[in-house]
Amino acid sequence: MIAYKVDNGLLNNGCFLDALGLVPHVFLLFSTFPILFIGWGSQSSKVHIHHSTWLHFPGHNLRWLLTVVLLFVLVCEIAEGIVSDGFNQSRHLHLYMPAGLGMLAAITSIVYYHNIETSNFPKLLIALLIYWTLAFITKTIKFVKYDDHGIGLMQLRFCITGLLALLYGLLLGVEVNVILRRRYMWFPCPTEVKPPDDLQDLGVRFLQPFVNLLSKSTYWWMNTFITSAHKRPIDLKTIGKLPISMRALTNFQRLRKAFDAQKGPVPLKGSRWIWLALRQAFGRPLVLSITFRFIADLLGFAGPLCISGINESQNMHFISSEAFLANAYVLAVLLFLALLLQRTFLQASYYVAIETGIKLRAAIQTKIYHKIMRLCTSNMSMGDMTTAQICSLVARDTNHLMWFFFLCPNLWAMPVQIVMGVLLLYSLLGVSALIGATVIVILAPLQYFVATRLSRAQKSTLEYTSERLKKTNELLRGIKLLKLYAWEHIFRSSVEETRRQELRNLRTFALYTSLSIFMNAAIPIAAVLTIFAVHVHVHSGTDFDLSPAVAFGSLSLFHILVTPLFLLSSVLHSTVKALVSVQKLSEFLGSTEIEIDQDPVVQTTATDNNNSNIKSIVNGYFTWTQGCPTLSNIDIKVPFGQLTMIVGQVGCGKSSLLLAALGEMQKISGNITWNNILTACVFRKRGSVAYASQRPWLLNATVEENILFDMAPNEKRYKEVIEVCQLQPDIDTLPQGDQTVIGERGIILSGGQRQRICVARALYQHTNVVFLDDPFSALDIHLSDHLMREGILKLLRQEKRTVVLVTHKLQYLPHADWIIAMRDGTVQTQGTLKDIQCAEPELFEQWRTLMNRQDKENTTELKRKSFRRPMYSTDTLATEDEDEDSTTSTDEDSLRAELRHRTTIPWSSFATYLRAAGLLLLPLLVLSQLTKHSLMVAIDFWLAHWTSQHIKLIKNDSKASMLYIRVFCGLCALGIVLCLVTSLAVEWTGLRVSRELHCSLLRTIVLAPMRLFETTPLGNILNRFSADTNTIDQHIPVTLECLSRSTLLCVSAVGVISYVTPLFLFALLPLAVACYFIQKYFRVASRDLQQLEDSTEMPLLSHYSQTIEGLTTIRAFRHEQRFKKKLLEHTDANNISSLFLMAANRWLEVRMEYIGAFVVLIAAVASISNALCSQLSAGLVGLGLTYALMVSNYLNWIVRNLADMEVHLGCVKRVSGLIHTQPESYDGLMTPAQVPAGWPKYGEIQIKNLSVRYDSSLKPVLRHVSAHIRPGQKVGICGRTGSGKSSFSLALFRMLDTIEGQIVIDGIDIAKLPLQTLRSKFSIILQDPILFSGTIRFNLDPERKATDQMLWEALEIAQLMPVVKALPGGLDAMVTEGGENFSQGQRQLFCLARAFVRKSSILIMDEATASIDMATESILQKVVMTAFADRTVVTIAHRVHTILGSDVVIVMKHGAILEYDEPDVLLEQKDSVFSAFVRADK
Repeated sequence: MIAYKVDNGLLNNGCFLDALGLVPHVFLLFSTFPILFIGWGSQSSKVHIHHSTWLHFPGHNLRWLLTVVLLFVLVCEIAEGIVSDGFNQSRHLHLYMPAGLGMLAAITSIVYYHNIETSNFPKLLIALLIYWTLAFITKTIKFVKYDDHGIGLMQLRFCITGLLALLYGLLLGVEVNVILRRRYMWFPCPTEVKPPDDLQDLGVRFLQPFVNLLSKSTYWWMNTFITSAHKRPIDLKTIGKLPISMRALTNFQRLRKAFDAQKGPVPLKGSRWIWLALRQAFGRPLVLSITFRFIADLLGFAGPLCISGINESQNMHFISSEAFLANAYVLAVLLFLALLLQRTFLQASYYVAIETGIKLRAAIQTKIYHKIMRLCTSNMSMGDMTTAQICSLVARDTNHLMWFFFLCPNLWAMPVQIVMGVLLLYSLLGVSALIGATVIVILAPLQYFVATRLSRAQKSTLEYTSERLKKTNELLRGIKLLKLYAWEHIFRSSVEETRRQELRNLRTFALYTSLSIFMNAAIPIAAVLTIFAVHVHVHSGTDFDLSPAVAFGSLSLFHILVTPLFLLSSVLHSTVKALVSVQKLSEFLGSTEIEIDQDPVVQTTATDNNNSNIKSIVNGYFTWTQGCPTLSNIDIKVPFGQLTMIVGQVGCGKSSLLLAALGEMQKISGNITWNNILTACVFRKRGSVAYASQRPWLLNATVEENILFDMAPNEKRYKEVIEVCQLQPDIDTLPQGDQTVIGERGIILSGGQRQRICVARALYQHTNVVFLDDPFSALDIHLSDHLMREGILKLLRQEKRTVVLVTHKLQYLPHADWIIAMRDGTVQTQGTLKDIQCAEPELFEQWRTLMNRQDKENTTELKRKSFRRPMYSTDTLATEDEDEDSTTSTDEDSLRAELRHRTTIPWSSFATYLRAAGLLLLPLLVLSQLTKHSLMVAIDFWLAHWTSQHIKLIKNDSKASMLYIRVFCGLCALGIVLCLVTSLAVEWTGLRVSRELHCSLLRTIVLAPMRLFETTPLGNILNRFSADTNTIDQHIPVTLECLSRSTLLCVSAVGVISYVTPLFLFALLPLAVACYFIQKYFRVASRDLQQLEDSTEMPLLSHYSQTIEGLTTIRAFRHEQRFKKKLLEHTDANNISSLFLMAANRWLEVRMEYIGAFVVLIAAVASISNALCSQLSAGLVGLGLTYALMVSNYLNWIVRNLADMEVHLGCVKRVSGLIHTQPESYDGLMTPAQVPAGWPKYGEIQIKNLSVRYDSSLKPVLRHVSAHIRPGQKVGICGRTGSGKSSFSLALFRMLDTIEGQIVIDGIDIAKLPLQTLRSKFSIILQDPILFSGTIRFNLDPERKATDQMLWEALEIAQLMPVVKALPGGLDAMVTEGGENFSQGQRQLFCLARAFVRKSSILIMDEATASIDMATESILQKVVMTAFADRTVVTIAHRVHTILGSDVVIVMKHGAILEYDEPDVLLEQKDSVFSAFVRADK
């Protein structure tokens, strides 16, 4: 060869030049290997950092890119040398050996550089500087000599040498730039640089922004994280903190700047300004993602082109060196490298897009929260905006925007993919390609139509789901009442009816889902069938003849072309959702705000901004909405350091006056003046006000945290406040005392406790002003008196704090220093009590009359522990504490067992799911899937056979050509039909399972004993009906279909490749082992991260709802900044979980894609070798390579869907666990027909030696109780909390487990009766009034047995007839959920009316008049005595004086009857407990 002739002079000898080129590589290897392997000795970095990822040399990314390009060019040089060497008789090692050594040196250089940079040893760069210089000089000499010998651009080696010289020169420039800019090496004073704050923070563990380019692209830094998840579960501590650039605050500030930039002189209308701001804030990374996507899509076309080239080369065998790129082996290597690059760029595009979407979501959520803090309260109270709407904006609409940003690169990439795909198809197939593309384009709108219908069906399903959950929630919250009235089956039927409607919509949803799956599978088959059928008829015998190269090259192109068309519907759907979401966001951000003079000052100490005190409101007019003012002509003054009381009738504007002073109402006119106590200067900016609202507002935190409210702990003051509010007895009943988390909205507390904790919070604060809005409304008189005396008159007065108290308790007026009387939204009068006595004598007399009446009614009631009854006795708690020590010793074992459990797939839950499918659908599902995929393989095999035989058929002019086409058409048609069958089978199986599991769950819950509801939080049970049922309904079928399809396709692909090239089986084992370990580690980490993402999302959404509900309180306390900070913490916690989950998905996909690339390389090399050795047909080679190209996608989806299925099966496991709950024993020894008609006719109750308990694991709550209640007798039961009063009444309904004894009613032992029959014969009125959404008629008589006359009669008895008659619709007037459109007292009266409707001979009243005022209660007591004169009435006393008129009184203590006699007899016994109760009552 000319290039290697020996002329005069060594530099003209090609072999010598190749040997000279070895010098730099040998130098680098010998100079760096000792340093790399021996280490850095005793030296250490000058700057201490926690992570070895500090990349601070200039030109870092450029160096990595140039090195990657250098390696690629060196691979090409090696390949060119090997191919050139193959055409020579003798071996010339110098053709490829220097390039091989150069490749080793290039890898060494980047490893060496990475260690120098991360360890900060810049002096060692001298080795690289020398290497790049020598390499550049030698390659340049070689390039010049090639030119001298006339070797030009037509020779590949000339081009490669020129590229290498250029790359070495650029790398030398990068090295010199580092040294000069940082003044390293020979400079005396190098430039000092500090690592980023994130790298100095040990808590930052998300290192993607800080690692080198190789680690970034392969997610190598995630290896340690993924593998460690296998040893210990991932939690928030494991994943650490977000880097500063990714935190919600950073991105919110960026978004705020962009928003501010859009506020020009002419404000933009609509939502356009938001889009512009989003583009300005987050557009740049999106452009980068789109660029990566473009590169990936262009590289994706290398697959079909290489397959076509490899198939063509099968007919040429070996080729000349001038046609280097036509060599089959070269094409196989290029295909492998193209796949690696394509997958890397694709995953980089995904990563950048999702990261940008997560940042955008955090920024918008923070923006929404800042808006909430300034939101006008009237927007909420007037119904213009609900908490649910705002939470939907946060939870759904921000996610819509995030997913739009994720799918946005597809909007730009899809047109490029389609155009390129069609052009390449045209080059292979000619006109028939355009016909095939037309088929796809025609069917694409149909797919969009199906996607639109799917969305509508989902929306319609969601409406019925919401209705079902609403009914289920009511059923669960009222389950005790429903069981006591034997109405549970009525409400179960109602839920089941809604579920049937929901399933009808789910059936529609499943049908369109099936159609969507079917079209995804059928359209490519239809397009390929059309193309090849047309191609055979149009191009037979032409240059476009159907050869294996054309067939399988076009088939691979079709797989690429169909993907963007399938994505089109999803992308368009996502775009529409994003447009709607931005419109809603625009409307929300434009809503009315409260007037803020300046932003609240951040509190640094307890007294920073607590020096203010309201002075007066002058000529104030305030309103909630546009229109008439709610408060008119308000002129008041509030004396400093004294007690001001605001009184007046309901609805006169007392609470509004407080809120107006706090700035919560819209001010029409007037001034609110605050003064500073320290400087005595007047100003309008108020400080912090301790405010206890009328409706208690609590955080989902511990009791202590709710009281402290971020104030510094002061043990003495804390105990004092607890004592004042009488909270200690209640705290003692809690398992963790004041460290017990009270749940969202204080769910585990009664109204009285919630109210007292709110008051305790106001008392604990060190503010000068305290606003208390009707704090006594939910408290009994004993607690009210104690709070007034010890808290307001003593504690607050001693501290000289200004107290403004809204109250209905007029008996406290003599204690007021100043009184403001409100009437119809204006101030009726104000002054001291003596001033009002003189100025308004009529008003004073009215007050005095009411005060005297209240004094008579006031009772120092028994101190009731207002927390719910402990679900277990103290003995049980003690046992649990003893067990705790033994459990700690087995922590290690349980951890190991948990880790083992986490690594295994829950096959038992999967078996439960499949069993629920039934014996018909399950075999159909399995058989259809297997048949379909077998047929798909058969179609491709037939195509390979057909194309291989096509040339022979043309030459012989045989009619067999038509046979091939007919068989191909028949197989394709059958494949399309089977696609429809399998998609329908999967969805119908899912529907069957959904119906069966929900039906079983609902039946079990309705029949479950009350113990389940007392020990399991209702939220947990409701989650089984909401989130878990939704997953079973909609997610599992889709995931199951995708998993089965991916698995069978992967198995098919491996089978086909192994059949074509049996050598592939040898390489399959190590690849399978690698896949196994990758999926094993990924599944565990993915499940943990998904659960972590879900668990961090709930507190975030809860924080929004809590803030909205307590907005007035937060702003009153001036705690806006604290809550904003808390939001940022919740948002960052959710985002770091999302980012790690996304990075884990990328980690998996990169590895699976690389394994897929190796599969393609091995399959290609094995196929080429097999074809050369054993004359393997070109059609089978193309078939094997086509399947190999798809393996990586299938591997990804198998592992991803396996991880998703694992999470979804957790829902099946939880539902299944609840289904196995043991039901109550509803059957009795007697049948309903055997029970005498009209039983119980007399109401005689005989209790004989009765002992009952709540559960078999607990001690008895009633012990050896015996009593005889005669027919028509009125019995009163009293006793302290926990004495067994309520248990006594529940025993009559068999709500408790009977240990011994019996209850006989009218001669029948109730243990023999069916539960439904027993409970339907009694009436009970519980302490907590429960109403259901529906009509008043439905609430009074769900069984629809009573006539209108009977209902009106019951309402008249309950004093509710005027109220109901005034409502539109009367008996058919609607009751909102929980009866919120009626007052607490009215709800209790409806419950009384409900009991009257049943007209049973036995009535139990369990503290039924607790929420009714004294006057109404006395009327009702007379009515009960009259209406139930001939019936047995058992009353559990709330006010002791209410049972003085009873025939018999039972006093209980510790589950036993202490006293049992007539009230007069017991009162005569001065030492009796009952007489002591009555004396304390006076």
